[in-house]
Amino acid sequence: MTDASLPLRVAACLLALTRFQSPAIADEPAFFDETQAETLFAFDDISIPFTQNLKLEMNSPQRHPDNPVLDRGPEGSCDSWAVQFYGSVLRDRDSGRFRMWYVAVSTAERLNPDTPRSVPWRVAYAESEDGIRWTKPELGLVQSGGTLKNNLVEMDPPLGVVNLKVLHDPDDPDPDRRYKMGAHVWFPKNEVRLGTFAPYVSRDGFTWKLAIDSQPQAAELPLQDTLIPPLHFEPVGGLYKWDGLYHLSGQNAIAAARPFHGRVVRSFVSPDFVSWSQSSAVSFVRVQQHELLGPGRSREGEQNHEAISVWHRGNVLLGVSGRWHGAKDWKDVTVDLGFVMSNDGLRFREPLHEWTFLKRGSDGEWDQGGLLQGQGFENIGAQTLIYYGAWDPRNWQGAPPRGGVGIATLPRDRFGSLVVDKTTEGKGNYQMERTVSEFMTSAISLRQSIGHRFYVNADGLGDDAAIKVELLDRYTRPLPQYSGPKAAIVSASGFQTPVTWKGHHELRDLPGSVRLRVTFEGRNNTAIRFHALYLR
Repeated sequence: MTDASLPLRVAACLLALTRFQSPAIADEPAFFDETQAETLFAFDDISIPFTQNLKLEMNSPQRHPDNPVLDRGPEGSCDSWAVQFYGSVLRDRDSGRFRMWYVAVSTAERLNPDTPRSVPWRVAYAESEDGIRWTKPELGLVQSGGTLKNNLVEMDPPLGVVNLKVLHDPDDPDPDRRYKMGAHVWFPKNEVRLGTFAPYVSRDGFTWKLAIDSQPQAAELPLQDTLIPPLHFEPVGGLYKWDGLYHLSGQNAIAAARPFHGRVVRSFVSPDFVSWSQSSAVSFVRVQQHELLGPGRSREGEQNHEAISVWHRGNVLLGVSGRWHGAKDWKDVTVDLGFVMSNDGLRFREPLHEWTFLKRGSDGEWDQGGLLQGQGFENIGAQTLIYYGAWDPRNWQGAPPRGGVGIATLPRDRFGSLVVDKTTEGKGNYQMERTVSEFMTSAISLRQSIGHRFYVNADGLGDDAAIKVELLDRYTRPLPQYSGPKAAIVSASGFQTPVTWKGHHELRDLPGSVRLRVTFEGRNNTAIRFHALYLR
């Protein structure tokens, strides 16, 4: 990049930042932001450990009819060969605009035998007013195909990036570090290249600076500059901050204290995004991986793929993971997406055993063969949007064009449902004449001297189907003013229906911790579907 290009670069960045001053989506209903509340999801058996006559049903998302919402560019463009959504989508909370970062590869550079193999893998940017219709702005920052007219962000110094996650960190006291990018890059070792982690930081998300001193060669990180152990590791299936530590969620198959087969999810942690633990934790293992298939069979069997992309929900992490269906030959390998969660920021589990959240597309569709979990989750109006990518592992060695970005949708926050289970009713020896359908939460710690408001995300409610909500102390004893005849009754469906006790919605006289007991009532209580409870 020459000094003469500097005014163009600055002007492009200012233009892009000016775009961010547009108002929020005009027709979006006035829902509060659930990520700023404490959420008890129907499928969270740590937050809701006690149930009676209820069963869990997980809800599969639907593909958006406009998929792929971001596709490869035309020949000659910087992303003509790949729009690889090992990437991120973030929402600018001030303007409401959506921002996307993804991996872009041009056909000319990818197939040019004189181009070093890591050089073509670069980071590109897109933006959207509504989260569905995306544009690729001309940033004027990086040369590609002899022109600055592209949407590539500036990486200083440039490294080949095959996977990335972007984290907005507004609490960082240094404005130049408030955007953080975890990048999966390569380093040379023993005449091969291996995966490792590189930290980039930015003020605006357009111009990125490597957070360590390094002199890359051919867009690869020198061995001596690696920040985690110099073994092959694919580090940024997910990037998030939990309890003051940054977490990398990645995959590899190196030896662990307990043996597992193939790709398992590992986490490294850091207090400052630069100094990383040299030991890793195994965060998620599928049950089949306890059976060791032996050396030389790392491609085979059921495994995880590219770790876990994370939606930070304050008190809980929701995650999407790759479900690798291995085989002896690449032509038979496929990948679906699974769903996991964590209450401690480190250990993940499946709410429903071996459940497929989103299945790969059929042959001939844009997302055939395999799916990628980007880190992009948004609640927009009455919908939850989950962004994902595509990669068909069955023919990846033939180097066909790859990728695109798609959206899977659910009704807002309705990943799973607790519903009445009628199988226990009747007159058999193991059935009951009279049943109660209810759940009780674990103890919830409350801040004192402030008001607390509860909301329910449920449907199927009406005159003959209602939810009774009672407050208990931590020892499960009912609080008289909020239980029994004074319990709250919710009979209106909604995504954020307020819970009121005798007309009081904001409660200020609660003890330091409470439990909630929720009962499904009415002769039509089998129509009730409870999805989540929120505490603000």
